[in-house]
Amino acid sequence: MCGIVGYVGRKSAKPILIEGLKRLEYRGYDSAGIAVVHDGRLHVCKSAGRITGLEERLDGNAEIQAGAVGVAHTRWATHGPPTEENAHPHTDCTGRIAVVHNGIIENYSALKQVLEDKGHTFGSDTDSEVLAHLISEFYRNDENDDNAPSERQVLRDNITGETPVPRPRDLARAVQQALREVAGTYGLAVVCADEPGMIIAARKGSPLIIGVGADEYIVASDASAIVEHTVNVIYLNDNEMAVMDETGLRTLTIDNVPVSKQVQQIEWSLEQIALGGFEHFMLKEIFEQPEALRNSCRGRLDLRENRIQLGGIAHLSRELVKTRRIVLTACGTAWHAGLIGEYLFEDLARIPTEVEYASEFRYRNPIIENHTVV
Repeated sequence: MCGIVGYVGRKSAKPILIEGLKRLEYRGYDSAGIAVVHDGRLHVCKSAGRITGLEERLDGNAEIQAGAVGVAHTRWATHGPPTEENAHPHTDCTGRIAVVHNGIIENYSALKQVLEDKGHTFGSDTDSEVLAHLISEFYRNDENDDNAPSERQVLRDNITGETPVPRPRDLARAVQQALREVAGTYGLAVVCADEPGMIIAARKGSPLIIGVGADEYIVASDASAIVEHTVNVIYLNDNEMAVMDETGLRTLTIDNVPVSKQVQQIEWSLEQIALGGFEHFMLKEIFEQPEALRNSCRGRLDLRENRIQLGGIAHLSRELVKTRRIVLTACGTAWHAGLIGEYLFEDLARIPTEVEYASEFRYRNPIIENHTVV
């Protein structure tokens, strides 16, 4: 379970980013890193192991301390071992663009080969590094017509003898172009030394939340990294992205269609997220199980009428009673919950049930008979 934190505003980014990473420690990780934009440069620091190791490396780093825009990440190794080279953020060849990424880029091998043919060199074993180089490739070779001088501008420059001044490249457009080439899942945040006051965030299949504060924005993969600073948030949907800078926040799709998002409020407090006096999160969650079960059943159990309300699937009730087999797909702790569901479905409903790892099930060609519920 990887964690993402990003910040753009008027404060020093480093304390907020490191604090956010610590809020995400319960997810589990094996390396951590941070990238901050300051004084026209991208400053990156990464470390295998715990966040405390990263903090030790950051001691005395005035450049990272001074930056007001940055991204940070905790990684759980999927592609390549837990090393400093494989830790996020990943940068392009120029060291001007940095990306933090959750998810899996399924076609990264093909993309990597294309980019290497174009002269890109890679320094990690990860799929995520491809994103930094792919965005860089489109950013360096921005071919959008709006980026070129008009015929009238060219004619005027020829007459006056002035040197044409190209319009600035568009990082948001480069991110959009890159993500259209990607197959897989992503929650990501991007910063660039050439556009120092900006963070771009995008998601597909991997959660991403944006905290909206006073003249600042915080991007995170989990609200626990945001709630201490603001309770006002925007939830990105799949194939949506957000561009945040000093002018504000705008949301759009990766196909460049503007999207209007509603600011919502986080309904739980920092105390509910924090350890609350327990030694570690596993112990806390064990003792929270009774309350968690009560919360999950609220609005679904009608004890007076002895009825169960299944919101969202009531319209399928006639089809569900014909069920002959149930397949539960899940990963991580949800897989363990699925095992409990298997016992319950078979014991109470007498319906054959199996639990599959979703990460493997999606690549199989399973046999699914009629009247099977997945």
